[in-house]
Amino acid sequence: MEFLCYHRDRVGSVGLREELGEAHWAYMDRYAEGLIARGPTMAGDGETPTGSVHIVEVADAGAARAFAFDEPNYQAGVYRDVLLRRWRNALGRTMWDFAGGRTGGKRFLVIGLGEGEAVDLDVPSGQEELIAYGPLLSDDGEQWLGTAALLRAPDADAARAVLSVERYTDVEVHDWQFGGRPS
Repeated sequence: MEFLCYHRDRVGSVGLREELGEAHWAYMDRYAEGLIARGPTMAGDGETPTGSVHIVEVADAGAARAFAFDEPNYQAGVYRDVLLRRWRNALGRTMWDFAGGRTGGKRFLVIGLGEGEAVDLDVPSGQEELIAYGPLLSDDGEQWLGTAALLRAPDADAARAVLSVERYTDVEVHDWQFGGRPS
């Protein structure tokens, strides 16, 4: 089962995050085979992390909760909250398969939270800049709760436009960077 996990940083936790860097990488190394996408969200300065996105394939909802809440940064208090939702990989690939590569252009995380009738279940046409895309679902996979995408776009408004914005109760757009252990 695939899950999207978005840990949002607590204000003032950058130093603690840096201190725990190796513990975080070692933890993520244990899940390397199941990672579909990963990377930090960033403040407007492009330097300050504001959160951490991981899309991971694990055995079940219990394993997803363990992944999210056993993570060293979460355990130490770096994060203020966690969005954890089942997700379906509509592109059928990982971020490392994105033809646009790891660098160049601005990258974004777009999270649309919804209720009622599902929208944006299919990959939008003409969206070659999508890095990851899929619906957010209840743990049993039966109820649509929204849609999440990682993409390259010229700006936040263009990134937001990947979703049918008027059909969501809330749409968040965050600057995002390709993640992975630093070389």
